[in-house]
Amino acid sequence: MGDLVSFLIDFIIHIDVHLEEIIIAFGPLTYLILFLIIFCETGLVVTPFLPGDSLIFAAGAFATRGALNLFALWLLLVIAAILGDTVNYHIGKILGKKLVHQNSRFIKQRYIEQTESFFEKHGGKTIIIARFVPIVRTFAPFVAGIGRMSYSYFLSFNVIGGFAWVTLFLFLGFFFGTIPAVEKNFTLVIFAIIGISLLPPVITWLRSRLSRKP
Repeated sequence: MGDLVSFLIDFIIHIDVHLEEIIIAFGPLTYLILFLIIFCETGLVVTPFLPGDSLIFAAGAFATRGALNLFALWLLLVIAAILGDTVNYHIGKILGKKLVHQNSRFIKQRYIEQTESFFEKHGGKTIIIARFVPIVRTFAPFVAGIGRMSYSYFLSFNVIGGFAWVTLFLFLGFFFGTIPAVEKNFTLVIFAIIGISLLPPVITWLRSRLSRKP
């Protein structure tokens, strides 16, 4: 387990190096691999640790170099993001309460509570906002399914969120990924992306802590 965690941390931090290795080793199959990673990160409640923002940004940077086709990436990753949330919603609707009540070691209760607080504050817009927040991104459709949110209502936010998320990070990577300063400090850029993505839940947590004080 420790080796897996170390590998995943290394993969996320040095995603540009690993993505280049994948492109060289697998060629056109890289599109399928990227599709599956984004699908699993958004669609399976047990894999919130997979890279999302950073992977899409890095893919955009490689598209600038001609290693990947930008339009094909955009189309596949938007589909993966929307399909992932759809599957996650139905898992929550069918199995969610049972999984949560069983206290599965793969589903952290604090993640559920964190996501529920987002729903309390933002309502259905949480599905869009959550796209830009690691962990919450994976649990938002799951919690929506548990709460029996209308699927047609959920789907509209799902499509808008998936489109906005992939488009933003992919084109950020495409336009800024090959700037010399970014290329030389890619690891720092990835840390910055992760840090900015984590700001909303951190702010929410701080506000909740401060509100409890007399």
